[in-house]
Amino acid sequence: MSGTDCFSVLSSNISAPTMPSTTNNLLILWKRANLSRFVLALVLAGVSFGVGIIGFTLIEGYNLLDAVYMTMITVSTVGFGELHPMSPHGRLFVSIYIFFNLLVIAYLVSVLTTYIFDGELRTIFKMFKSDHEIRGYSDHVIVCGFGRNGRKAYHELRANGARVVVVEQNQDLLRDALEEGDGAVPAVFGDATTDETLRAAGVEKARALITALPKDADNVFVALTARELNPGLKIIARASLKTSESKLLRAGADSVVMPDEIGGSHMANLVMRPEVIRFLEMINGLGPNKLRLEELSYRDLGQQWKGMSIRELDIRSRTGATVIGLKLNTGEFVVSPNADTRPEGGDILLVLGTEEQVAALVMAFKYLGPAARRR
Repeated sequence: MSGTDCFSVLSSNISAPTMPSTTNNLLILWKRANLSRFVLALVLAGVSFGVGIIGFTLIEGYNLLDAVYMTMITVSTVGFGELHPMSPHGRLFVSIYIFFNLLVIAYLVSVLTTYIFDGELRTIFKMFKSDHEIRGYSDHVIVCGFGRNGRKAYHELRANGARVVVVEQNQDLLRDALEEGDGAVPAVFGDATTDETLRAAGVEKARALITALPKDADNVFVALTARELNPGLKIIARASLKTSESKLLRAGADSVVMPDEIGGSHMANLVMRPEVIRFLEMINGLGPNKLRLEELSYRDLGQQWKGMSIRELDIRSRTGATVIGLKLNTGEFVVSPNADTRPEGGDILLVLGTEEQVAALVMAFKYLGPAARRR
């Protein structure tokens, strides 16, 4: 199957967004909780009980009450006597029935042990609690995959004050994060490629999604599903292969990041332009003297600053930060814009400074609103 055919098949498999009802929410949670083994154990126990009642009734001629009694003492292996001597057919039936029940009981005990002692039950309760909290989220960021890339993205987002929800199947990764001092991570346990899991993560109300799953095909599917569920969502996707980039963009990703390619380029530039790379590392927060790039959009400016030129704003003297670029509302980037340039609606100033300087910039120039100022 070609890449285009695969894309078409994936697109056709995604259902239109619907508002989940209470029944739908329970069904979603049921699927994600992976209770199939527990249900199977209960079904087998019920079938075993039913077979015993029917067998004792048909073979030995017991009434319903006596058949239930004989079934219970046989299943529980308590050793009480028979109500009356059994026929040869009855003895054969009981022999087979006891052997069958030993297998059923062993399976039921193993399942219950898994849920009670191996943390499965605790995970389900955590899922209930986490889902209740995440249901109230809006304008948050979803990170699919909590491997090396996903975890780094999570920390960067949290450091910048974003509210983040992680989607991950491997609970050990989240447990390791907790043990290493990262604190409790708001998470949805499940397959990120399914509608149910993304809905549980609040994809309809999220502002952005980062899909950093190991397989490119899974990232394509996540991008397709997320774009269908929230057309206005900003989607950043990870890719291992260059050939996957175009597929991810067609699937709905706004940007595609290839860590391996970036890593190779980074190492080469450390040889050719080491000081430039060290400066970029400072901006990325990797060096000891961390710098930070901040966006200052015209929309976010306080009313008293609107209409002023960059010279009149005098950002450097007021905060210590430096204006290094300007994105015009036409989409064009201007590096080191002229001091007499007057930002207009839709323009974004790019400002570089330390954490303290950027904090001063936000307090001085951004309109925070009454609620934010009270905090």
